[in-house]
Amino acid sequence: MGFQITSDSHELLFQETFQFDVEKMSTPLLIEETQQLKRDFGEATFREMYFDGCHIAVGDAQVYQNLHIFSSDNMDAVSLLFMVHGQVDTNIEGMFGIAGKRRFSTLEHNLIYNPFDAENADVIKQEDLEMVMLSFSKERFLELAVNNGRVLDGLADKVAGGKAIYLNKKNNQPITSRMLMILDEIKKCEFNGGLKKLYLQSKILELLALQCEQYERVTELRSSAGNTISSTDKEKIYYARDILLAQLQEPPSLQELSRLAGLNEFKLKSGFKQVFDNTVFGYLNDHRMEHARQLVLEGSRSLTDIADTFGYSSIQHFSNSFRKKYGVSPGKMR
Repeated sequence: MGFQITSDSHELLFQETFQFDVEKMSTPLLIEETQQLKRDFGEATFREMYFDGCHIAVGDAQVYQNLHIFSSDNMDAVSLLFMVHGQVDTNIEGMFGIAGKRRFSTLEHNLIYNPFDAENADVIKQEDLEMVMLSFSKERFLELAVNNGRVLDGLADKVAGGKAIYLNKKNNQPITSRMLMILDEIKKCEFNGGLKKLYLQSKILELLALQCEQYERVTELRSSAGNTISSTDKEKIYYARDILLAQLQEPPSLQELSRLAGLNEFKLKSGFKQVFDNTVFGYLNDHRMEHARQLVLEGSRSLTDIADTFGYSSIQHFSNSFRKKYGVSPGKMR
């Protein structure tokens, strides 16, 4: 497997040649590895886990200049890519025209199968790039997909035929608060040995199920709507989403958000439902609650302080909302 990183001026910054050990991915044991890269062009840490035809890669990076990455002889796997924070442009070399090009931005995900040898990625200068990739070997994915629903059946047919695919063909889908919570649980898993492998496997399968469920719901919603939102309005919807996430503690009103995004309220509400399969403030509440959950687990702030931070009128109101969302009170979760 070849791996190269070049600059905008085509200067070779880094190069490595290695052979991917397919036995790692098929081992019944849990293998864990950590790799670190520290160069003038950036720093990165990759945590990887292999077991039973599965591969988990958690990456964090600081990128000091625009980079162009080329890899060859990729492993034959179906991957679930979650861009937690940052931006990466990918290109599957063997897909015709622009079909293989895809931009992954903050809080977006997709499922990918690349049967070709080569893949490119362009990474702009940025701080705090964070992504998680969960992969199944081709054989393991086909085994999982049998008799497990229309979406997986369709994907399995293409994977078996060696066809490159994105689950969501035109656009990536938003990472939901539930997906974020599972990704966080994977990163912070405290089990060891066989229990850790069992726990991680359950989380990967849950994320695969959530991806398929979201795809079905969005497809049905678009079908029932009878028309799709324009690319210009979709950009405005994503801009409105970014405004909400930047102002979780003191979000703008629906009227103000509509004005800032350049949409009327009807288009904002219907577009949000179509793009994110959620209402504007349902989406806001999900992410606000997820931030609150992370603060609860960190344990550095009191529950009263957390409730105040996210605008709850009382600790009881916060506790009730938290229990409704996660099935347990914040005190018990802590």
